[in-house]
Amino acid sequence: MAQPETGFTSTLTPLEQEIRQRIATDGPISIADYMISCLTHPKHGYYTTSHPLGGSGPHEQSGDFITAPEVSQMFGELIGVWCMEVWHAMGRPDAFNLVEIGPGRGTLMKDLLRSSNALPAFQQAMRLHLIEVSPTLINQQKQALQFHPSTKWHADIEGLPKRPSIVIANELLDALPFRQWCKWVEHWQERAVGLVDGQLNFVLRPNRLHPQELPEGHGSQPQGTLFETAPAREAFVTRLGDMLADNGGAALMIDYGHLNSGFGDTFQAVANHAYTGPLKDAGEVDLTSHVDFAPLVAAAREAGCVVPEPINQGSFLLTMGLLERAGNLGQKQSEPTRRTLEQAVERLAGPEQMGELFKVMALGNPESFTGPIPGFSVPSS
Repeated sequence: MAQPETGFTSTLTPLEQEIRQRIATDGPISIADYMISCLTHPKHGYYTTSHPLGGSGPHEQSGDFITAPEVSQMFGELIGVWCMEVWHAMGRPDAFNLVEIGPGRGTLMKDLLRSSNALPAFQQAMRLHLIEVSPTLINQQKQALQFHPSTKWHADIEGLPKRPSIVIANELLDALPFRQWCKWVEHWQERAVGLVDGQLNFVLRPNRLHPQELPEGHGSQPQGTLFETAPAREAFVTRLGDMLADNGGAALMIDYGHLNSGFGDTFQAVANHAYTGPLKDAGEVDLTSHVDFAPLVAAAREAGCVVPEPINQGSFLLTMGLLERAGNLGQKQSEPTRRTLEQAVERLAGPEQMGELFKVMALGNPESFTGPIPGFSVPSS
């Protein structure tokens, strides 16, 4: 079965030409393989060659999309508050890794470090490490964090020193590759990227998903229903959980997605602040999907971590003091400035904007915390 992909453009990108040749030689490729090529190809990948992130204010329309740190300084500052509370809860270790995975332009970390000026002992114990694969973004991060020259960059968490760590990952999981499965006749077959009438298109491969991996109710779903799995995300969370279980510490992961596994197509592409077809302009658009947090919670617990039930971003930021911070920033400011702060609060925490769509998940070494991880309730069994 082929499913038409709208919006075909006649001008092929260099990466699409390469992908077409690969498909012509080896047959259809998984969506995961397609995504990996589009985002991380060494010569033509989106993250390795482009400037994906826009900023706030006059720079908001640059790049292809806006992340929460670019909306307001308050986001990174409140993440900094969380990090300081976690450090206290861990017993104030004399040395720890402060790690951000996928730091974007360095905006979140810059705001986080500014907020940590309130706790000099935290700054003295901190060893800053950034995990990044994009040369373009590393250059931007170096500019943003030039006041912190001891920062170390790594391509993977394997390079981190073996000490307690506090890890931040904002909008990382959605960019990790995933797979799709389509109900067809009596089975769930893999949805892949192939060539139909000379064009990139969605097709089905014969490999099947075992029914045990599907949510309840899969048998009553109509023909053509899609279900998504993300082994790469689960593997990443397992590795992160193993690291924390071995060395101590905690991690905070923020992304858009859902708390319970379900059916549907969340594969999407963004360019110039607008959605586009995910099979268009390979290597020149951002590709993501919504994160299913349920299997990630299970993976982290299996790795030996304590994991509170994830909460939405609005609840987390309000717990960490978003309204109070906005009020402090707005004191003695002009009415337009106060309105800007109010709009930022609504954008970050409002249920119709980022507040409900984005979820926050924490995981930590159980020996590092005698009580709940800050910002979360006691984890469920």
